[in-house]
Amino acid sequence: MLEITHVSKTFNPGQITEKKALLDINLKLEDGDFVTVIGGNGAGKSTLLNLIAGVHSSDTGSIVIDGKDVTSMKEYNRAKFIGRVFQDPMMGTAGNMEIEENLAMALRRGNKRTLAWGIKKEEREIYREKLALLDLGLETRLHAKVGLLSGGQRQALTLLMATLKKPDLLLLDEHTAALDPKTAAKVLELTEKFIEQDHLTAFMVTHNMKDAIRYGNRLIMMMKGEIIYDVRGEEKKSLKVEDLLAKFAAQGDLNDRVMLGQ
Repeated sequence: MLEITHVSKTFNPGQITEKKALLDINLKLEDGDFVTVIGGNGAGKSTLLNLIAGVHSSDTGSIVIDGKDVTSMKEYNRAKFIGRVFQDPMMGTAGNMEIEENLAMALRRGNKRTLAWGIKKEEREIYREKLALLDLGLETRLHAKVGLLSGGQRQALTLLMATLKKPDLLLLDEHTAALDPKTAAKVLELTEKFIEQDHLTAFMVTHNMKDAIRYGNRLIMMMKGEIIYDVRGEEKKSLKVEDLLAKFAAQGDLNDRVMLGQ
């Protein structure tokens, strides 16, 4: 579903602020893989995710999603087969629009635009059914402005919007980092539920090692622009936080962000 081959990225090359963010990354995700990605500050996690999404272009290599070479494809063209949930709950929704209008935009993502905008009764029933899955009471508030929702409600809605059309690839960029622990647990529970029921392929960047171990079938650790650890299956299930901390320590990268991510 995702194949990254010899991808590298350097920001501000030749300048005093030059930063080698990714160094010859090779990664392959199979259909249905749910991969969690951890690493300290500057490890390259978000840069890799942004390259996949098309926010940045790579200096070398190729990126292929479900057989389509997207290496040179613009971000807005990739949106038709990529779902994304950001760290900031405010980024994935339009706050001045109603809940049903946000969902309508998500449902029409990648389609040709016409002058017809009206939301039909049958479509509205689909939204109610999907919103009920969130168990937040939003199915009775279709006409509420999204800007009136809490951060957790908006993030849950963003997750629903990102998965509404069953994307080829779901990108989750520390999507619970800005939420309180209880709300974060709820959003992660929904994330796992949607991924499993629709058999989605997902790439989740997180700084929380417990979440990285608890969720998904595969875990990747990044450091200084490289993938230094890739584990899956039963070996991943048997991991403990102490094991990951030991690997960070062995590489000399046991920083505050890593410690707080326990």
